[in-house]
Amino acid sequence: MRHVVIVSAGTSQPSTTRMLADRIAAAALERLGELDIPATAEVIEVAPLAVDVARASVSGVPSAELQAAIEQIAGADAVIASAPVYKAGLSGLFKTFIDVLDNDLLVAKPVVLAATAGSSRHALVVDDQMRPLFAYMRALTMPTSVFAAAEDWSSAELGERIQRAAIELAVVIQGNIEQGIADRAWSGYQHAFAGNATRAEQTSADVDFDSPMMRLAAGGRAD
Repeated sequence: MRHVVIVSAGTSQPSTTRMLADRIAAAALERLGELDIPATAEVIEVAPLAVDVARASVSGVPSAELQAAIEQIAGADAVIASAPVYKAGLSGLFKTFIDVLDNDLLVAKPVVLAATAGSSRHALVVDDQMRPLFAYMRALTMPTSVFAAAEDWSSAELGERIQRAAIELAVVIQGNIEQGIADRAWSGYQHAFAGNATRAEQTSADVDFDSPMMRLAAGGRAD
């Protein structure tokens, strides 16, 4: 069973940001079904975690609820990241949520980028700001991003773009590309110590506390 996780930073009820992500997820699950690949979709709503995200951005310590969301992403086979755009910029809530994730959490993970706004003047934000952000996270972003302004919801072009992004995601999941990249290159990436990534290689159990360096760190002698 493959798991697709939606990350939605919409704040209104109902949220067009969530609606767009849901449409992409539904199309992706349909395409995966056609490929005989069973899959489910889960949702992380960032807005209810806003206070936890703010505290973690300062303290570096996530709450239990935020940690559960991070673990959902770590275990996902793919992510649909959907954010609202305000004043020609990516939602601060969405950006801060990404900031508290381990840098290696999304390595080679397939991601569809999506954004919503009240005007088409913001259309470039999804590729101008979201794509570099996820490139820094070393995610495998799909070639097609999806943007929806108020006037786009009834257009055939939005539906076509959603279908194209869904096909790309389904094909990448089918090819198990994330697994292939991780198997061959994981050790070549820099990873957070005791991080949340499913392939994180080092925990406290791996530390040799009897090494000369660790004895010195503890105030003892190296020999």
